[in-house]
Amino acid sequence: MSYIHKEGKNIISISFLIYFIIILICYFVFNHYLIKVTCSISIILFLIIQFFRNPKRKKIKNDKFIIAPADGKVVVIEEVYENEFFKDNKIQISIFMSPFNVHLNRYPISGKIKYLKYHPGKYFFAWNPKSSIENERFSTVIESKFKFSILIRQIAGAFAKRIINYSKINNLISQGEEMGFIKFGSRVDIILPKNIKINVNLNDRTCAGETVIAEIL
Repeated sequence: MSYIHKEGKNIISISFLIYFIIILICYFVFNHYLIKVTCSISIILFLIIQFFRNPKRKKIKNDKFIIAPADGKVVVIEEVYENEFFKDNKIQISIFMSPFNVHLNRYPISGKIKYLKYHPGKYFFAWNPKSSIENERFSTVIESKFKFSILIRQIAGAFAKRIINYSKINNLISQGEEMGFIKFGSRVDIILPKNIKINVNLNDRTCAGETVIAEIL
């Protein structure tokens, strides 16, 4: 069962108000365009509602599991040099969120928030490798009780203009809790230690809070 997330309630309410105003104008002024306009706007409203769904999830709690922070498709699994926080080689798993995916992000592990940084930037399409380091993004580092840390990047895409992150430095957070929201976009990178077992493959579909994307060895 899905609910509408709080981040979408105002946008959806305003969208429906505009929808009914346009329908009334079309009916009384341009009645022969009514069917075309109604169909077009209905499709737009459907997409907006898809963004802001908040389905119930069966949360997994395991301190050695890395859980997917986003719904979407795995588009990157590779070793990278992470130069923002770790300054070291790490494993990167990236999840692309399409317009039909839930855009609520969840914490992949339990632990303490050690680092937060917002980066203004460009708006490349999310499948472009440059998006990880040049797009608008928000970086969050979580340290687990086992003393390993992971970095999550919420990345805006070509049409995403607002990243929301609920984290605060030194807050204790729980695996599967709401981490934030990317309004109308687009991609999440998870930067992981090298001593992991990867449980997903390219093009696999993930569910935030449920899919185990990796395990700490």
